[in-house]
Amino acid sequence: MECIILAGGLGTRLRGVIGNQPKCMAPVQGKPFLEHMFAYLEQEGCTRLILSLGHLHEVITDWLASQSRSFEITYVIEQEPLGTGGGIHLAVQQSTTQHVIVLNGDTMFRIPLSELIGHHREYDAETTLALKVMHRFDRYGVVRVDEHHTIIAFEEKKYHESGLINGGIYCINRERFLARTFPDKFSFEKDYLEKYVDTSLFSGYVHDSYFIDIGIPEDYERAQITL
Repeated sequence: MECIILAGGLGTRLRGVIGNQPKCMAPVQGKPFLEHMFAYLEQEGCTRLILSLGHLHEVITDWLASQSRSFEITYVIEQEPLGTGGGIHLAVQQSTTQHVIVLNGDTMFRIPLSELIGHHREYDAETTLALKVMHRFDRYGVVRVDEHHTIIAFEEKKYHESGLINGGIYCINRERFLARTFPDKFSFEKDYLEKYVDTSLFSGYVHDSYFIDIGIPEDYERAQITL
């Protein structure tokens, strides 16, 4: 199981709480959030991890020296911000498996990753999104799927009584993804998922596991208790 964690975020909205450090290094119960992510990946059977780094990457690479995990850890560094798509594309080029899992470094969605890969293979998707059932929210857009789990639409952020949101974990067919032509800098969500959603190549894996996004101060504080 090969995984990528996007850990190059600027953490602008959290800067007043955590200071000038990468978002994934924000302390939660005395440990960097990234350490909680590592423990989750270890539990799920990850064998190789690629970190996609950018802003203040030295903070993370120095911290990695203290980590001893059951999986191999390597990283790529963006010399300038490449967007979510550019960061993923750079890291996927360093992967070796046919199907690679991508996770956001500021989101914890504790799904069974082996089930995600199984779903991805069963439906022969180019990319599979892990989707979370959410109620009474306006912070996230909604993902629409049909009866065959095919993603058919992405809707903009607005208030919803309930719906499926993008949980920030993807399983990507490496060969098919890298066969596409992208600019160096692009948005994975806008320039890939939304652009090609009509091709029926994206599948949705729905799960109701624990979910936390520490990207804003309110949810970061909630993570101190719930995580």
